[in-house]
Amino acid sequence: MTTETPPAEHPQLLTDRLLIWAGGRTAGEQAAVIALIDENDLLTRPDVRRLLITDSGTTLHCDWPRFETRYRTTLTLDDEEDAFLTLVLATAFPRLVALWKVEALGRRRLAIILRAIEHLAATSTAQEPT
Repeated sequence: MTTETPPAEHPQLLTDRLLIWAGGRTAGEQAAVIALIDENDLLTRPDVRRLLITDSGTTLHCDWPRFETRYRTTLTLDDEEDAFLTLVLATAFPRLVALWKVEALGRRRLAIILRAIEHLAATSTAQEPT
């Protein structure tokens, strides 16, 4: 049995591969991916990766719809993790989310979500006609 050595132009780190994929996506998806990478803890969990990321070996993507419909019933999350993922999903795909969700966030995760929102604001400002 032989294993293929991936070409050098294909980054091996999951985070690098996610950033490349997100580069061609909406500003919201880009911000959501960056937030997940910045947060780091949830993306290292195999159960989160299995539910969120579809990886064929050569391509990968975040399956936001599948994740959104199943993360609360499939994953064991504390209140802060649930709030963070809810806000990340609302960043990826605009959703109405009660602002009280931020009350469950610690300072570190709140700062990450605020940077994601800032990314969205900066992107939409840059795209507005002058």
